[in-house]
Amino acid sequence: MDSLDSSESRLVESENKESSLPWARFSSWLECVCVVTFDLELGQAIEVFIGCNKTSVCYLSFPDSYSGCLGDTQFSFRLHQSVGRRGSWFVEEDAYSRDGPVTLLVKLAHFYGYVYFRQVKDAAVKRLLSEGEKLPYAHLCQSLLQIIAPEYFEKLEPCLETVCNEIDQWQSPVPGLTLNLPVMGVVMQVRIPSKNDKPGGTPMMLPTIHECFQSFLIHLQMLWELILLGEPVVIMAPSPTVSSETVLALVSSITPLRYCCDYRPYFTIHDAEFKEYTTTTQALPNVILGPHIIRLGELKMSGDLPKQVKKPAKLKTLDTKSGIYTAHKTFLQKDKSLIKTPKRDPEEEAEVQSAILRHLLELTQSFIIPLELYLASLMPLSVSFSQEEFMGSLAHAGPQLTSVLKGDWVGLYRKFFRSPNFDGWYRLRHREMTQKLECLHLEAVCDADLLGWTKGKSEVDLVLKLRETVSVCPPIQMKAGKQQLPVKEGALGKLEGYLQTIINSLPEDLQTTTPI
Repeated sequence: MDSLDSSESRLVESENKESSLPWARFSSWLECVCVVTFDLELGQAIEVFIGCNKTSVCYLSFPDSYSGCLGDTQFSFRLHQSVGRRGSWFVEEDAYSRDGPVTLLVKLAHFYGYVYFRQVKDAAVKRLLSEGEKLPYAHLCQSLLQIIAPEYFEKLEPCLETVCNEIDQWQSPVPGLTLNLPVMGVVMQVRIPSKNDKPGGTPMMLPTIHECFQSFLIHLQMLWELILLGEPVVIMAPSPTVSSETVLALVSSITPLRYCCDYRPYFTIHDAEFKEYTTTTQALPNVILGPHIIRLGELKMSGDLPKQVKKPAKLKTLDTKSGIYTAHKTFLQKDKSLIKTPKRDPEEEAEVQSAILRHLLELTQSFIIPLELYLASLMPLSVSFSQEEFMGSLAHAGPQLTSVLKGDWVGLYRKFFRSPNFDGWYRLRHREMTQKLECLHLEAVCDADLLGWTKGKSEVDLVLKLRETVSVCPPIQMKAGKQQLPVKEGALGKLEGYLQTIINSLPEDLQTTTPI
């Protein structure tokens, strides 16, 4: 109840702050909305741009080869933000980052683009509607495009302006709250996930994960290892829809762990980093592009699934046969209970879907729980993380306690320690635990008899201690009510009163040098 009340209070506060700022609420959800058309003389051209790098958006918003994309096609992409460009105005961005799940945190260096492409047979011009944002809400944005795009193709620009004005009236995203978002006569009910949600309670993955992995279900565990270890992977697919959905499904396969490497749901030769990724270097970047290759074909019947993993050297550039091309040797044995023949019956497909989600979640949790337990044992002394000491703890507190899978867990951990995913996890958890210690220290200071403590202390000691306390809890945060640390309600006000009383007891010349 307290969590819900705090979420609602933050919502009211953010609404008050944003009311006087132009397009503030729009920027809380979207970065830009644009319409791209194909000109027979100029190629891709932007018709309408409301809001990123126009050139990159223009090229990435078109399927690389769209001769077979008749009708409507939806897909997504991800691109780097221009260096030095100002970020979106998002009043509650700090609160969102604190309370949102790690898999949905804002990453200021990237934009997420969502495309609705329409090509009608014999039409002279092809058009698409594209929207960009910094929050990775794939399902929400794709659903939004399904409402907006068909209407836009009929009514054109005035319709788009109306939609943008409606979005500018939306409430800001607050983790843990369910919001009603009206658009074009439809009210979308959206719940923003919170980091306090029960694991598996809020589905983070795309609903098409079963279709994405249908052809490679027997190798699902190997794909999980590749993503967990941050190995470079390339997805070759027959359409941008299949490509983008598969990449997003792979990235979310290690939930609740955050994927800290780069990934591109859709990538073309026009991307600004194409040269970097295709130039031979000593160390390939950690990005879902290569050298482990997953070649996707059209969806097949269950009896025609690839059983073998092929070596990368056997892949020809124009080879269209689906399969997985990698030299990676798995650390863990396959879970035979998961290897079932997928059925075409909708009810049985739903069961397989649930089984895949449950298997991946339990696998990731079994892997990460020993790390969490070891890290917690280092507090409150804040001892440095020792890989060898952690390895020694696996005998009595390892993944075998929660997982029946056999294999080289130690080898998997050793390789994980060298990946960006471990670095990202450790930095985030260390920051959270450090903030927790600061919070406990601050609450202890608030409960102490500070006025009694000041008796017998020299003026210099008082000033130094006050400055130290203020550095832990900046006065700007106390006055604005913007709490970086999740301290008890009223604690900051109580501390501010103590500090002001102590400062008032100092000589006037020292009062001016130690402001609250």
